[in-house]
Amino acid sequence: MRKTSTIGRAFVGAILLVAGCHSNTVDQAAFKSAINNYYSGKQECVWTAPMKFPAQADTSNDEQTKGFDALTDAGFLTRKTAEKSRFLIGSKQVNDYDLSDKGRSTWTADQTQPGYGNFCFGHLEVSAIDGYTPPDTNSARYSVTYHYGASGIPDWASSTEMKAAFPNVASDTGQQRTATANLVKSDNGWLVESVQPVSPSGT
Repeated sequence: MRKTSTIGRAFVGAILLVAGCHSNTVDQAAFKSAINNYYSGKQECVWTAPMKFPAQADTSNDEQTKGFDALTDAGFLTRKTAEKSRFLIGSKQVNDYDLSDKGRSTWTADQTQPGYGNFCFGHLEVSAIDGYTPPDTNSARYSVTYHYGASGIPDWASSTEMKAAFPNVASDTGQQRTATANLVKSDNGWLVESVQPVSPSGT
């Protein structure tokens, strides 16, 4: 009888130990899901702000034309050379750009500004959770460090010309990067309060 009681206590102790281990485990998958939900509503696009077309650029200004020309080479824009008069000092050569039929099928229109929009190429996604603080599993707030990159990148966004013309395209389609997100627990699970990029990473 005493032996049976001892076995029973040992069995109950093992169950409590396992339960304790589970209660001390932070659900990193929930962190990853929360950050991915945050990114899913934020498309990555070639311009940091919506652009309006038709647009015009000075042919002598590479900073103005290189983005438009890369999109023209990709078939998304049409380009026409024109001459623009300038008061008292003659004229200058300009390029007039507009959306092509192919461009219109890829164009993401800005619903708040008629005529404005962007060429978008995917969204960011977490590849791995690197760490979190605090270690307390009962905390309602965590600072989570993770690796991330762009997913669903189309071929046109991976071209050398597009990366040279748009630095954000180069960074999004290049190496994995590191960031830290501040997460807070709500009735609907973990929510992202803020995200702070940390540094480029080759890992």
